[in-house]
Amino acid sequence: MTDTAQVLAEEAYGTVRRLTLLRPLRRNAMDGALVETLAAALRRLDRDESVRAIVLDGVAPGFCAGSDLKYISAMELDAMCRFEQACGDLGRLMAFLSKPVVAAVEGFAIGGGLTLAACCDLVVAGKSSRWSLPEVPIGWLTPWGLKALVARVGFVRARTLCFCLDALTGEEAVAMGLADRMAPDGEALASALRLAGQIAELPPPAVAATKRFFARHVMADGEAMDVEANLLFAANCAAPAARATFATFRAKSV
Repeated sequence: MTDTAQVLAEEAYGTVRRLTLLRPLRRNAMDGALVETLAAALRRLDRDESVRAIVLDGVAPGFCAGSDLKYISAMELDAMCRFEQACGDLGRLMAFLSKPVVAAVEGFAIGGGLTLAACCDLVVAGKSSRWSLPEVPIGWLTPWGLKALVARVGFVRARTLCFCLDALTGEEAVAMGLADRMAPDGEALASALRLAGQIAELPPPAVAATKRFFARHVMADGEAMDVEANLLFAANCAAPAARATFATFRAKSV
């Protein structure tokens, strides 16, 4: 396994490539380096003719905790919004790659970690993994990835998930359609690799054509929705609840 910029690891399994988020001390939360490195790796693998499928997972303790609040709390509002826009660009990128991306979720998929998983073509969830969108309770609308969420569960369920009244288990995420397959705890990666391996055996032009056809529909208006969500996020950041959240994380940075 080789490390890339200390935020992403890559490993080959025949024609399948595994990309692992590698920020365990920050619960694999996303900062600028992680988003840029992951986007670059996905583009590179998409151009590599020896690669037929990609698996995305996170090193323990979980898949991804979303945006790194310690990182973004130190930013001015414009920079914060640009970062969240880059996260949205990453999510939409996966839909338009020619190679399918399979997410393997153990532990948790929180906030942007949940929307990142939702943007993947297929999602395998550990049975007891925890799924939630905690942004509204801490002061703002989820700023990107809502189109992928809506494509999976519909507008009404997506709105309920955004209110974050309850966290979901992996089992509940599969029942809702947020995830596609359930695996016993500790076996999500093995299951995702098997699934990716099955796809890798299919004719690549037909796989790419299938991805391209459905991307146009799954992500229709995705960019516009991300722009609107980002603008609402910016407005929310001026409200007391959001200011209090950022102040808490700024204090932890001192």
